[in-house]
Amino acid sequence: MTSSTKPTIVDLLELHSWTVFDVDEAGRVLAGSDASGSTQLVEIDPVHGARPLTALPGACSGRYLPGRRAVVVEHDNGGDERSQLSLLSLDRPPAAPAALDSLTPLVHDPAYIHSLVDVESGRVVYRTNRRNGVDFDVVVRDLDTGVEKVVYDAGGYVVDVDVEGGTVAVTVLSPPPASTQIRLVRAGTATDVTAADDHAMHVGVSLLPGGTNVVMSSNHGRDFRAVVRVDGDGHWATLVESDEYDVSALPSPDGSRLLVFRHVDGGDELAVHGPEGTLRTGITLPRRGVATAVWSPGSTLLAVGLNSPTSPGDVLLIDASTGEVRVLVDGTEQMGPDFHAALVEPDSVRIPTRDGEAIPCFVYRPSGPSPELAGSVVMNIHGGPEAQAQRTFSAVNQALVAAGHIVLVPNVRGSIGYGKRWYSMDDVRLRLESVQDLVDIRTWVPTIGGDPDRVALYGGSYGGYMVLAGLTMHPGLWAAGVDIVGISSLVTFLRNTSEYRRAVREREYGSLERDHDFLVKASPLTHLDAIDTPLFVIHGANDPRVPLSESEQIKAALDAKGVPCTLKVYDDEGHGLAKRANRLDAYPAAIEFLAAHLSVAS
Repeated sequence: MTSSTKPTIVDLLELHSWTVFDVDEAGRVLAGSDASGSTQLVEIDPVHGARPLTALPGACSGRYLPGRRAVVVEHDNGGDERSQLSLLSLDRPPAAPAALDSLTPLVHDPAYIHSLVDVESGRVVYRTNRRNGVDFDVVVRDLDTGVEKVVYDAGGYVVDVDVEGGTVAVTVLSPPPASTQIRLVRAGTATDVTAADDHAMHVGVSLLPGGTNVVMSSNHGRDFRAVVRVDGDGHWATLVESDEYDVSALPSPDGSRLLVFRHVDGGDELAVHGPEGTLRTGITLPRRGVATAVWSPGSTLLAVGLNSPTSPGDVLLIDASTGEVRVLVDGTEQMGPDFHAALVEPDSVRIPTRDGEAIPCFVYRPSGPSPELAGSVVMNIHGGPEAQAQRTFSAVNQALVAAGHIVLVPNVRGSIGYGKRWYSMDDVRLRLESVQDLVDIRTWVPTIGGDPDRVALYGGSYGGYMVLAGLTMHPGLWAAGVDIVGISSLVTFLRNTSEYRRAVREREYGSLERDHDFLVKASPLTHLDAIDTPLFVIHGANDPRVPLSESEQIKAALDAKGVPCTLKVYDDEGHGLAKRANRLDAYPAAIEFLAAHLSVAS
């Protein structure tokens, strides 16, 4: 790219993203890079540099096996999310990155999910739904003998597990929307740390050495999550808190330190605290973004992956004692200086609503937009719904703003990150209040120079549902829509989604048995008579969450009405596009579609 041009979607999609999975005591980082087209394992040695480890057909992740030079690799088939586990030996440097047939099968049954949740010396811990296809059990496998022990089979959707000696901490989804329950299992007996009916998020649960006490991030009895310790006698102590943002922590393996995350308006601030919550040292990150982290086994080092609006991933190695940061991968080095300078940092605003609320929103503003697109607006709505638009890199957002569109990335009601009250404001029968937020945002766009008659909706998964709901329930307000793996009918979605996800989704959207009439009312397909807006749809054929039929039925209905609708289906993808080749096919076409319908001449 020359200094006189702006980055295109192809330029941006060709950038390599980085993430962090693990770190050993020698400072070697197990990272993920999609340089090959999908996320593969790469080992970064602080002395010898990066070495690709895998070349699998699709994206994968992994963890180091403590005490061995080996990696446990998690992989699926074409995005079907039925994870399988394999071993990759690193005793001898491989001549080439390992293909699938070069891995040693560890836990394989392609009919079910086997997700890696923890690793210990000589054993791995995983969750699986192979007992009945619905409930998730937690299994510990001895790698020397192959003997497996089921340590939790009390049912439910297990989202996280931590193991300390003979104690297992299990996080399961609980009946209230956006809530979890924590259970401890010792000697086959499960005890509840939190109540099943507690309307609260308890996340990032870690057992401290000895297996008696836990540290977690919880909003039990409060609006924002705080770092708390729960002792064996059930006593709760608050370690780090804020009344303005969520706080979470990652204890070191020896329990001597806490890595504290302050989640401030879509970005993370890091610091090392003592086990009682006192600040020890701050950590200065190279840019503002979202961080993931892992401790080394000896509690001396931290590997941090940092993703920001202007970098698709930095890999950092941090001295836990001093907070000194060493950059192993600078995600911006793959760009020229003019390319990087053209990328846009978003502004953070609050948009007033019809009922006196304020919607948090990131605004990407173009510099020198073309006359044809000046004033055009694309609203990019995140999935979830219990998720958050964050300060992360998006090739689509950067390409849209480079083309000349104003890009709005809102956290409508129902989004996490802004307190329990805000994320509870779209539960079940309140679903359509979040859709109405889109109208309030459209009303506000003239305040930033936007043209309300040239606003498009863009979103994936639940964001795709929001696109379809906005177009059908508030017709005549939108110039175009792009729906990626979105829900067109809450009824058919709940009937056809994977069995293990149905109960999970019903607690948020409503029950097919009890809330059927409302689910029909809240379904875009119900309101198709009013839609007159061109639509562009993207879907993976292997999607286990939102079946392809959701997009096929909206396409058929719009074809019957004569409303322009393009549907692009990818046979080797699941819930979204994991492979660069498919993204290079789909996203440029979607952006051309938006330009065609948002220009002043359209």
